[in-house]
Amino acid sequence: MVPTNEYAADVVIAGGGLGGVAAALAALRNGLRVILTEETDWIGGQISQQGVPPDEHQWIETHGATKGYRDFRTAVREYYIRHYPLLEEAKSRKNLNPGDGIVSRLCHEPRVAVAVLQDMLNPYISSKQFTLLLEHKMVSADVTGDRIRALKAVSSRSGKEIVLSAPYFVDATELGDLLPLTKTEYVTGAESKHETRELHALDQADPDNQQAFTVCFAMDYVPGSQNIIDKPKEYDFWRNHVPKLTPGWSGKLLELNYSNPATLTPKPLGFHPEGIPTGKALNLWNYRRIINKNNFKPGTYSGDITIVNWPQNDYMLGKVTDVSEATFNKHVNRAKQLSLSLFYWLQSEAPRPDGGQGWPGLRLRGDVMGTEDGLAKYPYIRESRRIKAVFTILEEHVGAANRALLTGKETGNAAANFYDSVGIGYYHIDLHPSSSGNNYIDFGSLPFQIPLGALLPKRTENLLPANKNIGTTHITNGCYRLHPVEWSIGESVGMLVAYALRKKVIPRVVREKSTLLEEFQQMVRSQGIETQWPKQEN
Repeated sequence: MVPTNEYAADVVIAGGGLGGVAAALAALRNGLRVILTEETDWIGGQISQQGVPPDEHQWIETHGATKGYRDFRTAVREYYIRHYPLLEEAKSRKNLNPGDGIVSRLCHEPRVAVAVLQDMLNPYISSKQFTLLLEHKMVSADVTGDRIRALKAVSSRSGKEIVLSAPYFVDATELGDLLPLTKTEYVTGAESKHETRELHALDQADPDNQQAFTVCFAMDYVPGSQNIIDKPKEYDFWRNHVPKLTPGWSGKLLELNYSNPATLTPKPLGFHPEGIPTGKALNLWNYRRIINKNNFKPGTYSGDITIVNWPQNDYMLGKVTDVSEATFNKHVNRAKQLSLSLFYWLQSEAPRPDGGQGWPGLRLRGDVMGTEDGLAKYPYIRESRRIKAVFTILEEHVGAANRALLTGKETGNAAANFYDSVGIGYYHIDLHPSSSGNNYIDFGSLPFQIPLGALLPKRTENLLPANKNIGTTHITNGCYRLHPVEWSIGESVGMLVAYALRKKVIPRVVREKSTLLEEFQQMVRSQGIETQWPKQEN
């Protein structure tokens, strides 16, 4: 009999973000017993606890993601149709977008994502095939040679320690937390041109050079009301802060302008909380709007609801990987102060079209984010520790300009064809300003594949990554870190565990033996995972 403080399963997954949930669902539908731990009290990662509506490509409604991810998106729409007082016109719309946000064809509330993901997992919880441990953080590992035997987790609510054992472990945490715990080799920050030959790499490697993270928040607007919060304690600092970047930022951080990511020239932004157009400038209110009140019956909402994940609340003053807990908390708390300062500035000082200042009717919506302070439960992390992988994806594989430079114009319009592809995805390469003072790195990529080799650590035999911790570089992380790609990575990893257990081989052997690889690729395709792009996109 297993002691009450020990749990055993076929696979233990750390991290309940999209990659972790997708890995769990894939393993569960293939008959495995799964334990999943999540540090917060919400599953969903960037789409829920971090408050980031999905960043997706233009083909997402029909292809370019797994069937499982598209099923999730369909379920989100159906949730609104079943439970919300939508207007008939909105309800009958083929591709309902509750917020009509510019950033996505499906801008929706974090709570709805949590509800849908929970519904997908509930049957397995009921049958005891799946154990979900919320508010649990991994703290140590039992490792022998190249294999992990068990992980220890601690409940943040009770302080109770539990030991989790399994033949396989999946690191789906936001920062790659299992890599140092298990002594799995990894890299952080930026590689050099000498190392990777990448067109946009730095001249010198910098492990501390990591993208900004963001503490997002939700807000709405009630005209005529007074909702101004207490002045944040760091407001004066952030109100006058000018980012020290190379090339330089366009002015103060808390202004309605920023550096154009593609050209790094100053670019104006607009803001009007009633969605009114702001000339040629993008109205930030509409950018990540998750509720458009005009989609719902009159009186349902007093105003729209939008998510603030803008250039103005990107935190660039320090990294959060491989630092002490005190340093991590210091940076996260300062990032929270930045977001609260931005909100206070919008309420009290932001320029209005009528020549006035501030929008006091803006209101923090902590109820939307599931928090008391109105901010997201967890910071939006763009860059993690990355495994030293059997195969590393370079800019020459997916970057449009780098690929054309190396392969010529004829083949430069297609990403590399990976013989071991286990998924596909697309997003332009988008790196935000960094902790070492680099401004945006933003340029075109090509619809790409997810190679199995990038999911395999060079040495550790029974640990697999399922988030932003796969075998990318600092540069290629910029297009492999978004919602549908993370899901696809997790789903393939969950299936790889099932296949490796069935065949009684370690995952590296699946890639090394052509018959096993072909059979595994057939397996993933049979379960709704595309491994190649249609010719017109590739």
